[in-house]
Amino acid sequence: MKMYPWVCGRCAREFTRANLSELTVHHRNHDHDFNPPDGSNWELLCLYCHDNEHSRHGDYTGVAAADAEDRHVAATAHPFAGLRSLLKRD
Repeated sequence: MKMYPWVCGRCAREFTRANLSELTVHHRNHDHDFNPPDGSNWELLCLYCHDNEHSRHGDYTGVAAADAEDRHVAATAHPFAGLRSLLKRD
């Protein structure tokens, strides 16, 4: 955020300290692990333009952003498995 002016790179909306939380850093090539020190893979986008960019990228690649974020291993632990027997009154 310190490298660029507080302006959305798409809609040109300007931001101040009061609404800076609505400005986000977007990775231009969609690779969050590629973070060059010169910031060449980043651009500042407002929340609306950032969401739009990710939905357009999903349309282009065929992978929805929500699907990519939801890829996780299902939980296998059963932390409450013996709870019923513990709560059972004699």
